[in-house]
Amino acid sequence: MVTETKKRELIELAIRAKERAYAPYSKFKVGSAILGKNGRVFLGCNVENSSYGLTVCAERVALYNAVSNGCKNFEAIAVVGDGDCYAFPCGACRQVLYEFEEDMLVLVGKPDGTFLEQRLKDLIPFGFRL
Repeated sequence: MVTETKKRELIELAIRAKERAYAPYSKFKVGSAILGKNGRVFLGCNVENSSYGLTVCAERVALYNAVSNGCKNFEAIAVVGDGDCYAFPCGACRQVLYEFEEDMLVLVGKPDGTFLEQRLKDLIPFGFRL
């Protein structure tokens, strides 16, 4: 179970990761922090490209960072974007996260630290695995 303290820590880490984003085209920075079941936290930020289809979302950057460091089991992910709206993970990110843990807690925050929480399986009810 992810404690309230840990949830707030993940949101704060995602806010900090957001500042590292490379978003010259959309000007919309996103940061993410993913918590492994081993207690380690891995960060990610969105990285845009002039060939828009090659842009990578913060959630996938955090997940790929974790996997490249040997972590493949997750408890929670926090995502924070710019502005006053909640930046929920896109469909591609939902499916990529589902590959690893369908019951993952998803925390979606704002820069002021407020956040909503939802289980990944509720955000992508028909996710799949081969």
